[in-house]
Amino acid sequence: MFGQSLAGATVLQGAHPEEVSSFVNQHIGQHRLEMLGEQKRKSSLSFREFAGFGMSQLSYGNHVRVKSPELESIYHFQVVTRGECVWHQAGERMKVRSGQAVMVNPYEKIDLEYSDDCEKLIIKVPEHVLNNARELSHGRLPEDGIRFTRAPVELRLCPALINIMEAVLSELDDAEDEDINPVCGAYREIILKKLLKVFPSNWSSQENGAACTPMLGKMLRYIEQNVHRNIDIEELSSVSNMSVRSIYNAFSKAFATTPKCYIKQLKLQKLREDLLQGKCRNVTEIALDYGFSHLGRFSSDYRKSFGELPSETLRMAG
Repeated sequence: MFGQSLAGATVLQGAHPEEVSSFVNQHIGQHRLEMLGEQKRKSSLSFREFAGFGMSQLSYGNHVRVKSPELESIYHFQVVTRGECVWHQAGERMKVRSGQAVMVNPYEKIDLEYSDDCEKLIIKVPEHVLNNARELSHGRLPEDGIRFTRAPVELRLCPALINIMEAVLSELDDAEDEDINPVCGAYREIILKKLLKVFPSNWSSQENGAACTPMLGKMLRYIEQNVHRNIDIEELSSVSNMSVRSIYNAFSKAFATTPKCYIKQLKLQKLREDLLQGKCRNVTEIALDYGFSHLGRFSSDYRKSFGELPSETLRMAG
């Protein structure tokens, strides 16, 4: 995925990590670099500006830790294309592995540990560029601005985003600046739309909330509070005082899914959070705790949702 991105825009190759760090401070975001092992001249960096974005692919080629007080008024769309990166915050660790991506918010403190083989594609999105996206024109921005949830997303489950990114990177490698300018605006709008759709945020929550009636909200709270139990449609009907047909219509309108699928996906998401936080001893224990009695089917559903087996998630958290 994005293997030879920005190959025609190489800035540094076989460089010292401090050289990459210096360029990053000037063009991508302020930070402080801490070397955690032997210093090798294996760092590389490519950089290109496109449609108001700063696009870079970098590898420190060393085991390093990068700390930043804040990103100022920019977002970072970060994709790990090789190796892994660990995000440290408040004593907790979140691993972002190859094929996963995160959105970093403006004014957010960063403490990232790179494996020596870690490589990233980073797209710098100015806050005003995202705020002016056409996708946002039909609604009101959250008071504190759009803030994305800090959680890795498996890009293999987001083929539309991968396809548009690969198209842009291919254009950048094949064309001169003046050749691609006429399509910059269109590409920018599509990328912004996909980022807003793929990564959970206070904007997506607000959008879902627009279709959330008081009775639907009551059911969602009930599901959240009883997520470890097996909840059937009759139980939701009793809680909401709605007919079964009305409940199906409400979930279809708000989430484009059925109540059963919504509950199962919420269980899987909560279970994954527990795995990543080390809140269980083994996969069987936590699967049964969330009401998944058929372990083979559970593992299959989990893999379809997150691109990995639950045992792999548990191993990653350890």
